[in-house]
Amino acid sequence: MSQVVDAPSSFRLPDGRIDVDKLLSSFAEFWRENSEILATGSTYPEAAAQLVMMAYLHRIVNGAGFIDREYGVGRRRIDLLIRQPYAGADGSRTVQREALELKVWRQGRPDPLAEGLAQLDDYLDRTELPTGTLVVFDTRPQAAPVHERTTFSQQTTPSGRTITLLRA
Repeated sequence: MSQVVDAPSSFRLPDGRIDVDKLLSSFAEFWRENSEILATGSTYPEAAAQLVMMAYLHRIVNGAGFIDREYGVGRRRIDLLIRQPYAGADGSRTVQREALELKVWRQGRPDPLAEGLAQLDDYLDRTELPTGTLVVFDTRPQAAPVHERTTFSQQTTPSGRTITLLRA
């Protein structure tokens, strides 16, 4: 059963900001339906999850905002930062910033949750953002089926911020 794909404009709030909760929920639904085909058809299944997430975001953000990607691997920067211009309450131009940290749980490795929370927390400190999103893609063969494991929860970072966790 395939989902109806919402128009990119349906993810915009009246002031021009992106409805991040709707965006993440829509991605999770898409991932539940398509992830196994996307990952199994890839030569690099670990990278496939991240590439699919970026492509999905580009479909929504493209043309109105920007997605900044981490280029300096290992420098503890955020994986993706969405920047979306919008009209502030006083009519002035301002920018919505949404931080997403992406982790892949690989076979033989520990759950990357703690590392991801610390990395996201550090980035949020430096950019003075109050919250962000951590996405953990589970590529282990023994992982629960994708429709069972793709869930949302709230987590607390080491400094006490509440962030959204998407396990996929």
